[in-house]
Amino acid sequence: MADTFRTRTIDVTTGSREVVHDLTRECAGFLREVASGRDGLLNVFVPHATAGVAVIETGAGSDDDLLAALRDLLPADDRWRHRHGSPGHGRDHVLPALVPPHATLPVVGGHLELGTWQSVVLVDTNRDNPRRSVRLTFLG
Repeated sequence: MADTFRTRTIDVTTGSREVVHDLTRECAGFLREVASGRDGLLNVFVPHATAGVAVIETGAGSDDDLLAALRDLLPADDRWRHRHGSPGHGRDHVLPALVPPHATLPVVGGHLELGTWQSVVLVDTNRDNPRRSVRLTFLG
């Protein structure tokens, strides 16, 4: 069983702004080390109440469009009951209901099986927490 289950935590610095951070390279590197050409599943999980994981196209504006849509859906104003932190921080605690804190992805022959334009990303709108942990788990 030990050979079929591997996990690692990586640290990501997101800074003090909203960000869509591409994790695809880190996921691929992890799989190169642990998957050994096998099929299985990669779970990507962020143990934070104010961040999420998504699979989207990056680099062509979709990442900026996602942040703009989240600003429209979850404005950073004083409507939120959860009020600690920077103004509008309550919206960051609602984010994981829309962008879940996990994704489970297929691995085929040791490689992440994504579509041509798909990337695995960390979505972080919380400007108060510039450091994130991301747990990668391979189940072969």
